[in-house]
Amino acid sequence: MRIAVGQLFQETNTFSPLPTTLETFRSVFLHFGDELYTAYGDARVEVPAFFDVLRRAGAEPVPLLAANALASGPVTRAVFETLMGDLEARLTAAGHLDGVLLALHGAMSIEDEPDAEGEILERVAARVPPGTPIGVSLDLHGHVTRRMLRPNVFLVGYREYPHIDMYDTGVRVAETLLETLRGRLHPKMAIAKRAMIVSPSKARTVEDPLKSIVAVARQMEADGEILHASFFPVQPWLDLPGLGFGVLVCTDGDESRARRAAERLADLAWERRHEFDPDLVSLEDAIRVGLRESGTTVVADSGDAPSGGSAADNTSVLAALFAAGADRSERLTYLTLCDADAALQCAAAGVGSTLHLAVGHKVSRRDGAPLEVDARVMLISDGSFVMLDAGARGTRTEFGLTAVVAIGSLRVAIRSRPSFEWDTGTYTAFGLRLEEASLVFVKSPSHFKVSFAPRAARILLADTPGPTCPNMRHLQFRHVTRPLFPLDENAPPQFA
Repeated sequence: MRIAVGQLFQETNTFSPLPTTLETFRSVFLHFGDELYTAYGDARVEVPAFFDVLRRAGAEPVPLLAANALASGPVTRAVFETLMGDLEARLTAAGHLDGVLLALHGAMSIEDEPDAEGEILERVAARVPPGTPIGVSLDLHGHVTRRMLRPNVFLVGYREYPHIDMYDTGVRVAETLLETLRGRLHPKMAIAKRAMIVSPSKARTVEDPLKSIVAVARQMEADGEILHASFFPVQPWLDLPGLGFGVLVCTDGDESRARRAAERLADLAWERRHEFDPDLVSLEDAIRVGLRESGTTVVADSGDAPSGGSAADNTSVLAALFAAGADRSERLTYLTLCDADAALQCAAAGVGSTLHLAVGHKVSRRDGAPLEVDARVMLISDGSFVMLDAGARGTRTEFGLTAVVAIGSLRVAIRSRPSFEWDTGTYTAFGLRLEEASLVFVKSPSHFKVSFAPRAARILLADTPGPTCPNMRHLQFRHVTRPLFPLDENAPPQFA
């Protein structure tokens, strides 16, 4: 069997100030053809899983393209056509193919087409013979549309949030494709949606309310009622029609059964909608607790999360720390800030130098102005490190030129690129020991807990501003289908 393998992965945030360009993809990775075999290193993610399953089965992988961009604004049509055109050309040149495996996100939006994955699947299906099965992995935060539910296409989402099962999801997709080609499975899908959005901070599969809802689905799988159920609580920073909580169910040849199961699971989520309100504290209270209590307090700066599309340059946390006198405390506080210009100035001055900087809001100018600080340069780095904690373990992260500076008792890792703050390497890779800090801020709504929880005396979720704001009621939606809970308290479960 010859199976094409590709990835076109981006999570759009329509509130993000960051445009998605070709460089946005290159800054994470952009690889072609045979480069895919070695491009991932030891990363435990979807495409390496595809390759491993195919090799064990004696199938021949046909690598296409692997493009991954950090969450940001809509993809330009020109960039999308560049990437999609290359993928289509490679499909055409591949000759005979028995199947296709794709790693997609599910929440990519193009500037002139909100449903990028729907378009991707249509165009891929047009390049292979009718009836060719296409297996697709999706992020749990995907905005899954009915357009994506095509004949001979099956979709499988991550089971876990935080995302610790990306490799396992790739295995499930590839094994399902092989079983389909052998005639042992006949995947049929159905999706059910509810008119609600939830904060990612409260949509963790390891905590209620989602944990117990997911448990019902896993029992349905264990009983043989369905092949698999994928929950899509969706990332809420998408101002698009039809945005809502989705449940996708796949069965072996029985679409009606899939539909009944999906509706049942979606109803369970709707019944517990009020329980999805996040447990947020004010930024001022979070700082007060961290400075007062013993041990290390880890605080989520959820509103400025680069993994969700922020520029990671908001100075709200830094300003609040100054107001609370944290820079004059006997105990240390760690935080990060993305500011390529400031990092460059620090590098030019050199380690040990003290200089005056205007930091922050170089990209998110509409949200604030730079903050004036006097900082001593402690370390200069190229910003490259490999994640070691659970989830994307083995994935190389590039912060770009990075300077660690001291501002009194504050330690600020000023980097040049926004990137995932999932891993404790966000600090430890730059010489900052977590146990030495009273307060550690992480720009992530939830995934950071996997890595930071074992090192924390307590974890707090701060109600911070920005394009990844954790409080759904603070978002300024214009295009979502209304009524929509919790924006509209009395919203009905189904879209009108």
